[in-house]
Amino acid sequence: MRVLLLEDDLVLSSEISRFLTFNHIYCETSYDGEEFLAKKNKDSYDIYLLDINVPKMNGLEVTRLLRENDPDTPIIILSAYDDISDKKEAFLRKADDYLVKPFLLEELLLRINSLLRRREVLHQQEERITIDDLEIYPEDGKVYRSGTEINLTLREFQLLLLLAKAKGRTLSKQYISDQVWQNQFQTTHNTIEVYINFLRKKIDKDYPHKLIHTRSGFGYYLASLK
Repeated sequence: MRVLLLEDDLVLSSEISRFLTFNHIYCETSYDGEEFLAKKNKDSYDIYLLDINVPKMNGLEVTRLLRENDPDTPIIILSAYDDISDKKEAFLRKADDYLVKPFLLEELLLRINSLLRRREVLHQQEERITIDDLEIYPEDGKVYRSGTEINLTLREFQLLLLLAKAKGRTLSKQYISDQVWQNQFQTTHNTIEVYINFLRKKIDKDYPHKLIHTRSGFGYYLASLK
């Protein structure tokens, strides 16, 4: 497993790197956003760990740039900022998780392994799910609508797959939070709404027939209502 870390606190960076190495995870470190992107472009990694407040280019901007060409590799934000607005900004830029400093290194390891296990499970599943002109391939994480491939982040794909497997049943925000985020942080109803809006823009916006629906006061469901 290969991790690329963006952290300008040299002591914390060294502690994280040593801890991950001890747990058989290769960790490459970088101290500013530009250095991080340069290393990312030279090699491949299984997961990205990003602080927000770093020199030259902050972690949120780096996250945005990563997602332009890499919708799949998990991103965990490591930040001292604990306000919900900061977390919202991170998830708007398609981060997968947010860990507030100070944190236990054991918790960081748990979150890394959890994200990678879920990605592996998604890639191992073999069935194709079809809803109207929407095709979902859980094995390789691909989604098509009317034959056009739609690029989703890992978290967006997990949410879409959960809705698809419900076969038209309405899923509450709490159930979605428990299944997709698994209580890794205090998910708010606003977080779920943000990700539903991400999916609607990618799945429904360019098509007259909408598939993602809201049942007011209950939750969301995925279905063809022709």
